[in-house]
Amino acid sequence: MFAKTLFAKPSLMAAGIAVGLATLVPSAAEAHRRWLLPSMTTYSGESAIASVDAAASNELFLFEHRPMRLDELVITGPDGQPVKPEIIGTGELRSVFDVPLTKQGTYRIAVAGSGMMGTYEINGERRRFRGGANQLPEGATNVRMSENSSRTETFVTLGAPNDTALKPTGSGLEMIPVTHPNDLIAGEPAQMRFLLDGQPAANLEVEFVEGGTRYRDNPGIQTLTTDADGMLTLTASEAGMYYLETSQGGGRPDEGESDGPSRRASYTAVLEFMPL
Repeated sequence: MFAKTLFAKPSLMAAGIAVGLATLVPSAAEAHRRWLLPSMTTYSGESAIASVDAAASNELFLFEHRPMRLDELVITGPDGQPVKPEIIGTGELRSVFDVPLTKQGTYRIAVAGSGMMGTYEINGERRRFRGGANQLPEGATNVRMSENSSRTETFVTLGAPNDTALKPTGSGLEMIPVTHPNDLIAGEPAQMRFLLDGQPAANLEVEFVEGGTRYRDNPGIQTLTTDADGMLTLTASEAGMYYLETSQGGGRPDEGESDGPSRRASYTAVLEFMPL
């Protein structure tokens, strides 16, 4: 077993841009949770297939809102190399893909992306744009920009777990497991560390939610806060799939400062806790 220490009315094009960016980072008022749900998280044998559902929903883990897009799906294998998924397709409520597990060890499955968006005024009209300042037309004024990054992920292991795929990317908000994410036991504390651009994310508020919210009155949300080193401890009372969500920064582009972009980063993950 792995060691546990490890705004004026927008144009049609602008509206399309806003919708596209909403799939990347939801606003603070957005109640829908984005998640990647594997069929299982631990596998045995020489090879296996992990089937993964990707969706956003109010209830965990039900298909009742919309699918997640898979344009920015990245899978890292136990040797640190990219793994090509088999995309099954995207329907009205979910996307589905298979991950071939051909090497022993741990796979990191993530949908991660970043981008810039903003607003500006020209000839008295406010408009939206996507991209950097080079996308602005000549004569643009009252420019406000926002940098957004998001990461949604889960982890699966074939055979004995390892930590090669768990190394930080150094970009955006991410969770670096100290307790291996496929060695989680209900009733036992699990330590996780959060980083923002490779640095400890201190005083970060994290929601830790037990799945199956549809079937109980109590939403089962634990609100935790990272320490000065970005560390926190997760404890699951029951075995099952759990959801984790956090973000840092915020504000819409039209609320930003004209002398520099605002910044928002978000992170979500699905973890499985096994019975003792």
